[in-house]
Amino acid sequence: MCEEQNVLQVNDLNVSVRTFSGNLSLIQKINFSLRKGQILGLVGESGSGKTVTSAALLQLLGTEAVIKGSIKLNGRELNGLNPKEMQRIRGKEIGYIMQNPMNALTPVYTIGNQFIESIRTHSKLTRKQAFELAVHSLESVNLAESIKLMDKYPHQLSGGMLQRVMIAISMCLKPAIVIADEPTTALDVVNQQQVLRQLEQLRAECGTAILLITHDLSVIAEMADDVMVMQQGRIVEQASVFDLFDRPQHGYTKKLLHSRLDLSGYEGGL
Repeated sequence: MCEEQNVLQVNDLNVSVRTFSGNLSLIQKINFSLRKGQILGLVGESGSGKTVTSAALLQLLGTEAVIKGSIKLNGRELNGLNPKEMQRIRGKEIGYIMQNPMNALTPVYTIGNQFIESIRTHSKLTRKQAFELAVHSLESVNLAESIKLMDKYPHQLSGGMLQRVMIAISMCLKPAIVIADEPTTALDVVNQQQVLRQLEQLRAECGTAILLITHDLSVIAEMADDVMVMQQGRIVEQASVFDLFDRPQHGYTKKLLHSRLDLSGYEGGL
């Protein structure tokens, strides 16, 4: 697929940090693209560089970081964009669902206050219109009593509910891309499935492309169209989800697949 047809095009992305002894490389020569409605999985063990990659795409790394290469969103270069322009893009054009949603929400403000502020930052809606949109969006992710929920604080919600709030914020702004960084970590099985269904709904209803970052291969098998495998800051294999699971090529990918717990012997026994 040509570059013009891709929502996101990343070419030769390198990230390093300045240290007293010189630059320390974190990720090297990352190349990939995302097309409209695609779910691209990024897998690898902890410390492999997955979250650094997402932070680089969002231009959220500190001043010590050196980012080289090209990050194009609908043909517009993001690397080196001034902070105010990038702030306008984050949330509206690129949504971000964090591993721990409590870190994304301010504990001293209500859900409604933060939701409405997010909407009004990226739109010309009145406060009343933003409130109505927020309530509708919360209902769309199956959160009961959405109006009452608007008056609650983050600590009053479960992890699964907070994740769905973050997805609701992304859905109402209809971004071109959502980066979901370990969205099901620390959730029980029921909440995991709810969050994954909402991500699929976001893709189906809005045509949003999703970069799904996880170490959970069962999530990748269920959700992703294509997969990238990251090891020590490099993409060592990239393939369709079927090819990756059926015909892995790289030794590291094979080790990841073999490391999955084989629960087939427990069917019907739990």
